[in-house]
Amino acid sequence: MDLALSVAPPARHLQAAAARYAGVRAATVDLAAPLSPEDAMLQSMEDASPAKWHLGHTTWFFEHFVLAPAGMEPLQPQWHYLFNSYYDSAGPRQPRPRRGLLSRPSLEAVLAWREAVDARVMRALKAGSLDVPQLRRLELGLNHEQQHQELLLTDIKHALWSQPLRPAYRSDLPDPAAAPTETLPMDWSAVPEQLAAMGVPAWPQAPDFAYDNESPPHRVLLPAHALASRPVSNAEYRQFVEDGGYRDPRLWLSDGWARVQAEGWERPLYWEPGLEQAFTLGGMRTLPPHAPVSHVSYYEADAFARWAGARLPTEAEWEHAARRQPPDGHYADCGMLEPCPTRPAAGPGPLQLFGDVWEWTSRAYLAYPGFRPWQDDTGEYNAKFMSGQFVLRGGSCATPRGHMRASYRNFFPPHARWQFAGLRLARD
Repeated sequence: MDLALSVAPPARHLQAAAARYAGVRAATVDLAAPLSPEDAMLQSMEDASPAKWHLGHTTWFFEHFVLAPAGMEPLQPQWHYLFNSYYDSAGPRQPRPRRGLLSRPSLEAVLAWREAVDARVMRALKAGSLDVPQLRRLELGLNHEQQHQELLLTDIKHALWSQPLRPAYRSDLPDPAAAPTETLPMDWSAVPEQLAAMGVPAWPQAPDFAYDNESPPHRVLLPAHALASRPVSNAEYRQFVEDGGYRDPRLWLSDGWARVQAEGWERPLYWEPGLEQAFTLGGMRTLPPHAPVSHVSYYEADAFARWAGARLPTEAEWEHAARRQPPDGHYADCGMLEPCPTRPAAGPGPLQLFGDVWEWTSRAYLAYPGFRPWQDDTGEYNAKFMSGQFVLRGGSCATPRGHMRASYRNFFPPHARWQFAGLRLARD
């Protein structure tokens, strides 16, 4: 949708927006459908949020940022405090570590509120009563909701794993280890020194959606390097574990080694002590040796790379490789909800750059040269987090299809493990 228009959007744009809105909102409800009301209010750690909160927060976003500027009073003004996330400009909010205390409103009430807000948005689109800035926020809200669809899955995975019985989110999910496959050799693609492009034009001045942290376009000098043909596999990471990687302080950054000691890390999150099984959204499963390793922190990825005599790719190296490939991969709609083993590809270039696992880069999450955050209250969305985080690229098996592009920048603190995060090696 071209939201750079300075005039009222044509009817076809409103129809496309309505169809996209309905599809994204329904997908979130579908992801929450396997959960009981008890499941939906679990919060297993401070970094995660209950599924019910995700359902409410994404609804609050549209009510606050889209409908309120269009002159519509909120349906549940007392819930504003409950479902604001981190927007200081929007007022006070429930502290993030205490979202699991929100037993009221009920899941049923939150879902009913979603339906009522959705009906309001659809009526506004049909009537053409949303102007171009409001449609811009609608598109931002849909991309924001797709991010929360992935968070809903990763947060409930951690919550169910934290229970003694370790129940499955969905016991009917396919098992990636059930399909026989062979390990593809890890080849290396040599890239000569060159100037390379990074970033995309700022949206909504440019027609294609991108977050403000993906702009502006700029050039970087890429040193000569080599990039691995695929992500690191479970079998390869197991060798690191068995070789004492978690017991050798020489491999670790100082903060990472302190975290290993303080939290007793011995293997990736969700791996069982025997290194043969791991918890998945389908329950406890055999660890597929040829699938990309996931649920490792930046610290673990960096230590593995050092053990392997390599390093993590820079953000520029990763984007340079990804710009030459379509963003195809195993996303949430594939129905696995776990990383799939690497398979041969018909064309040249690195495999599995998109989908399966987010890939840690060595770049701290910082602004590009000339970066300007969005100049309204949505400017809090990305810029305020440019401290103490590292960039991941490529999406995962829990990312919605269509939400990924070569310029997309995800970011998490270096100790985060509960996302589907893995790694790809690089060498000088």
